[in-house]
Amino acid sequence: MLSVVIPTRDCERALVRTLAVLVGAAVSGTVREVIVADGGSQDDTAKVAEIAGCTVLVSTAPLSVRLREAVAAARASWLLFLRPGAMPDPAWVEEATRFVDDAERRGIVEAAAVFRAEPLGRAGSTLSGQAMALLREAVRLRPSPDQGLLIGRRFYDSLGGHADGDDPESALLGRIGTRRLVKLRSGVTGAGDPG
Repeated sequence: MLSVVIPTRDCERALVRTLAVLVGAAVSGTVREVIVADGGSQDDTAKVAEIAGCTVLVSTAPLSVRLREAVAAARASWLLFLRPGAMPDPAWVEEATRFVDDAERRGIVEAAAVFRAEPLGRAGSTLSGQAMALLREAVRLRPSPDQGLLIGRRFYDSLGGHADGDDPESALLGRIGTRRLVKLRSGVTGAGDPG
């Protein structure tokens, strides 16, 4: 059902965390494949991905090009973009499946969703830190690439994919727009910068 795309560069430990979260979804058949679009890592990122059974595409091309190449290699009709280190909470599989099934049943082509940013992990353990993190999340106007992106392949293609530029992931979210983007109840923690 899903092709997961993870852009990487020198992030083997973060990638291990994300791949560990995807194991159950792969066993259940929700995740059909994981494609790692590596930017020429000097650490063991590519080796970790290969051992985990991922398809590894290595290129020193800009991030936008690597992401488009990964999508071109993807076999599923739904794409899930995650940054290395991203760990969706355990309910994500059921909720993502429900979102995809609903969009397909209703014939909705322009379907995309992001996970809820999980601010508590970054806020520390103080009550005031947690309150500030929740407030920032409540007033966030645009989603962040740290929240992942679940999008139908046809919709992705109609948007032109990841455009060249400094921040292709944010640019794609901007082209989708908040009105066409569903925020899932499942949260995600630990996402880092793209590769």
